Amino acid sequence: MKKHLLIIYHTQSGNTGQMAEAVMRGSTQEADVETRLLSAFDADLKDLRWADGLLFGTPENFGTMSGALKDFFDRTYYPAEPFQLNLPYALFISAGNDGSGAVREIDRIAIGYPLRKINEPLIAKGDINQQHLEQCEEFGLAMAAGLSLGIF
Repeated sequence: MKKHLLIIYHTQSGNTGQMAEAVMRGSTQEADVETRLLSAFDADLKDLRWADGLLFGTPENFGTMSGALKDFFDRTYYPAEPFQLNLPYALFISAGNDGSGAVREIDRIAIGYPLRKINEPLIAKGDINQQHLEQCEEFGLAMAAGLSLGIF
């Protein structure tokens, strides 16, 4: 039976969008995993309930996550409570600084769903380059493979 990987992201400059597309390319290399890529504004509770694993992508805005990703959490947090999702998740961040504020805030929110962090965040500093995109593909593939093998 196929596992379901949900990638939720927001992009404004396009950097996180490039990362999200590369994460998606990597995850689709795993045949036993179905992947969906959704804007944070388009994702909702039914998408969370569909998922077996989550990847969140955000730019670092003012030292924290984007408002769009925060909006996703605001819209789904309380409705998700009764389901005790306990899903594995990881983060990818396009950062102008170090990304640590975004990581800290998302990790704090994730505890309440609850979600389980399964990997260190992938933080791309500055303009997105080929090395960042290759890392993103590996990141997506690693999550999909872990789901497929039942590791997460």
